Amino acid sequence: MELTLIWFVLVGVLFTGFFFLEGFDYGVGMLLPFLGRNDVERRVIINSIGPVWDGNEVWMITAGGALFAAFPHVYATMFSGFYLALFLMLAALIVRAVAFEFRSKDESPLWRSTWDWMIFFGSAVPALLWGVAVTNLIKGVPINAKMQYVGTFFDLLSPYTLVGGVAFLLVFLFHGALFLTLKVEGELIERARRAATVIGIAAAAVFLLLVGLTYTNTDLFKSSLASIALWGAVVVFVLSYGLLWVKKFGLAFAMSGFAIVFTTVAFFSGLFPRIMVSSLNPAWNLTIYNASSSPYTLKIMTVAAVVLVPIVLAYQGWTYWVFRKRVNAKDLEY
Repeated sequence: MELTLIWFVLVGVLFTGFFFLEGFDYGVGMLLPFLGRNDVERRVIINSIGPVWDGNEVWMITAGGALFAAFPHVYATMFSGFYLALFLMLAALIVRAVAFEFRSKDESPLWRSTWDWMIFFGSAVPALLWGVAVTNLIKGVPINAKMQYVGTFFDLLSPYTLVGGVAFLLVFLFHGALFLTLKVEGELIERARRAATVIGIAAAAVFLLLVGLTYTNTDLFKSSLASIALWGAVVVFVLSYGLLWVKKFGLAFAMSGFAIVFTTVAFFSGLFPRIMVSSLNPAWNLTIYNASSSPYTLKIMTVAAVVLVPIVLAYQGWTYWVFRKRVNAKDLEY
């Protein structure tokens, strides 16, 4: 197997893991001001993701690093073309991280409420922008023959990509609500369940709209694997919603996770062998062949990945195992 293909798959796996893991803690962050009716409940909600949220973000950093090293032309074009969107995302993530650390530094209700809303916005903005970014990749952006983005920020915004952003946001909200049903106790479980039932309907409707617009705005469905994966995402999402109704929360969370995984697989397989589509000329697409690093660089990276990735996965798996229990008010430090 060619190293360029291996690294395309690895980058796809990294983004899949990122959306699955960061998806639920984005969802929890967005639900924080609405499900927590007092400071204790909000602290319980924050503690449900407290030990893992920063580890989940490492997947994004690793995916970005892998993209930079394996496909530097894609990295350069994407980060210049999507500069403002990525800057907004970075600013939101910084605010979110600061909010987690600063929220409990003062007992003032106004202070804590302000940081709670910063967590909300710091979770909602990246969730929305990731959907916009992913749908732009498959729809196509203005890239010229020199692999340069020649559009503006507003060229990234269209009915299709905005629907993609809203779909990602709603699916992450649903995923986060299901996560809370597994991590909190008492009345918060029922509140999370009710939130998931409402959000799930909206998420399903917008996701189906996204599927329809993907058919009319892109060539994703020319790939058999992409078609199967995207419709598979629809099926498992419906299963997740059904399992939620019968209160099989663990299975419902797993199915919502599979919906995210299948959606990511659909978009990456629909792109292949492209990584960024040029809306100006198909000959100017950035592919795994014309945008990759040298074979020697890819070989060194492969050796490093084989050694280090299993260690990282084992450590993160151990973290989730250690903090697997539900969180309650008794666990809070006063």
